Amino acid sequence: MSTDILVGIDGSENSESAFEWALDEAGFRGARVRAVLTWTYLGQSGSKLGPLATEVDAQNLLVEIVDRVAGDRAELVDAVTVNDLPAAGLLDQAASGVAMVVVGSRGLGGVKGLVLGSVSRTMVERSPVPVVVVPDRVKD
Repeated sequence: MSTDILVGIDGSENSESAFEWALDEAGFRGARVRAVLTWTYLGQSGSKLGPLATEVDAQNLLVEIVDRVAGDRAELVDAVTVNDLPAAGLLDQAASGVAMVVVGSRGLGGVKGLVLGSVSRTMVERSPVPVVVVPDRVKD
């Protein structure tokens, strides 16, 4: 089994918090971080990629996020783009041999969360490995 830590990235502040957490945990464990950005040609709610995004658009966004968030720890990161819906793409990656999955929580909750579904909830319920859900940052 790999020691990699898989983290879902979508460009939101919450996913960046999850990415920072995964980087810190990887440092403690001596592991690598697999930063995964899922995308579709139709776009996704909350993503910085709009409709008709391409693989190149997804790769460029992920590289920009890795450079900005990881900084001098970027050498610990394997950047992966996946053309799929977020939960399905992350579940496929989780099944490919990682030690843990880290996702951010958008805090939708309540009825809105039930109507829209939740990537973090799906990951907790269906992931073959442990999942850490990093909560939204408290705003001052």
